[in-house]
Amino acid sequence: MEALAPYAAREGRVIVPRVHTEVLPDGTAVRVGVWLSNTRSRRDGLSAEQRERLAVLGVDWA
Repeated sequence: MEALAPYAAREGRVIVPRVHTEVLPDGTAVRVGVWLSNTRSRRDGLSAEQRERLAVLGVDWA
């Protein structure tokens, strides 16, 4: 989620291409598109807090 927030702020949406990689300020590269896709397919296992954080970012399936 740390990498999804700057993407959502910059792009104004959370529709992330699966191949997109976001580079964090510390230089860490995060494959946000893959992460979001995997998270969506495993959403039943997310905690209420995780779902809430995703919903705040604009993820409609959270």
